[in-house]
Amino acid sequence: MKKKIAIIFGITGQDGSYLAELLLNKNYIVYGIKRRTSLIHTTRIDHIYKDIHLKTNLILKYGDVTDFSNVFNLINEIKPDEIYNLAAQSNVGVSFELPEYTAQTDSIGTLRILEAIRILDKKRKIKFYQASTSEIFGNSPEKPYNEKSKFEPVSPYGTAKLYSYWMTRNYRDAYSMFASNGILFNHESPRRGENFISRKTIIGIIKVIKGQQKCLYLGNLKSKRDWGHAKEFVYAQWKILQHKVPDDFVIATGKNYSVKDLINLVLKKLNIKYAWKKDKNNFEYAVALNNIGQIQKSQIIVKQEKRYFRPNEVHDLVGDNRKAKKVLKWKPKINFEQLISEMINSDLKKII
Repeated sequence: MKKKIAIIFGITGQDGSYLAELLLNKNYIVYGIKRRTSLIHTTRIDHIYKDIHLKTNLILKYGDVTDFSNVFNLINEIKPDEIYNLAAQSNVGVSFELPEYTAQTDSIGTLRILEAIRILDKKRKIKFYQASTSEIFGNSPEKPYNEKSKFEPVSPYGTAKLYSYWMTRNYRDAYSMFASNGILFNHESPRRGENFISRKTIIGIIKVIKGQQKCLYLGNLKSKRDWGHAKEFVYAQWKILQHKVPDDFVIATGKNYSVKDLINLVLKKLNIKYAWKKDKNNFEYAVALNNIGQIQKSQIIVKQEKRYFRPNEVHDLVGDNRKAKKVLKWKPKINFEQLISEMINSDLKKII
């Protein structure tokens, strides 16, 4: 049987690495597309990538979704069965500082791939997956969010991703392309970037214990997110492209927790006794009630700071995954506490 060929734009990211593992285990030939940088950012896939001179089902190529000729030539050369677009500037906070770059990668980048497929794939054999996000719902009042909920993004990131969502649907309807959106809610893992709130919290508190920093500084502690495991969510991405017809799916756990819940769980798992207090500006901070590691009793270990608040905040995200359960036969198995425990154990081994 002929092996399926897949292109993963953004293979060096968290999702890209898990998706590459999944596809290789299913006997795909995987072409991973990564941006050219002066530093080699392949840490997440080093365990599955072999030297280019050896026979392997994983092939890395340089590429950038901000360059149409590059995207066009890659698709024309590789002739894939499936394309997964995971390439993005994916940090919501950073998108306020880099709105134009975020739009170029997260919105127009998707358009470039879709347009290349439209021109090259005359027989409409290529299946395209677009990584959408729960941030497109913003602060829409309908909860939990499903495939028919109203979109109200409140960040450049969410707005750029909404453009990609609609372009994917437009190309599907206008040109009969197999183009699907996965509207994924927050998904974490030990491979999550260190500037995302889950890893930032875990790494920060571990470093406080080890005396490598005095305190962990964070912004809005009341924000609630629907957190799942990235490994399970990329399986849903694959399932979306195996469905008989192109469609859009919300991928979520259906449960959400606040940033403060996350902090409380990490402190508990690391055996830190603590108490929450408020300063004169009504900002919260956590004080240690025991000596542990390099932490001294009465030391402030977590503190809110105004600089870490975003210009616009998404207050409460929770997804309705009933369609994915019914149509794709997909449902998450790893709960929030198991996920955070896995991440803590991983970072304890890395931070010496």
